[in-house]
Amino acid sequence: MRHGKKFNHLGRQTAHRKAMLSNMACSIIEHKRINTTLAKAKALRVFVEPIITKSKNDTTHNRRMAFKYLRNKYAVTELFKNISVKIADRPGGYLRIIKLGNRLGDNAEMAMVEFVDYNEVYNPNAKKKATTRRSRRKKTTDKVEETATEATDSKTEEAAE
Repeated sequence: MRHGKKFNHLGRQTAHRKAMLSNMACSIIEHKRINTTLAKAKALRVFVEPIITKSKNDTTHNRRMAFKYLRNKYAVTELFKNISVKIADRPGGYLRIIKLGNRLGDNAEMAMVEFVDYNEVYNPNAKKKATTRRSRRKKTTDKVEETATEATDSKTEEAAE
């Protein structure tokens, strides 16, 4: 029976599970998106989102609390400098989980976990790149043929003289 079990243990001992989630959290903070199994992705979301909420308020205490879970000072710095600025107005739901299908080897459900504000495809409020309009170019084969005929004409004129 699973009375009172609130979270997925992922088939690991407590220390291994905490270390794995800490490493995955540091990876997602560094790379902004990772691929993993669906169960780990859901466990990661529960692990990371409270830490991200703490990063909105940049105090020494919140930095120490984030370091307690992440155990990587570069990830903590990235979280408090860049990510917290970008997600400051979002009230929650910082991560998106997209199902990718099943893994070939063991048929495990795979998922991509990414920050919501860092994906330009799904984010309709993101700034769009300004496109520059250019005139249509002539075909390059016409230019090559013109230069080739000019070269042969100049050689024939030199030979005629």
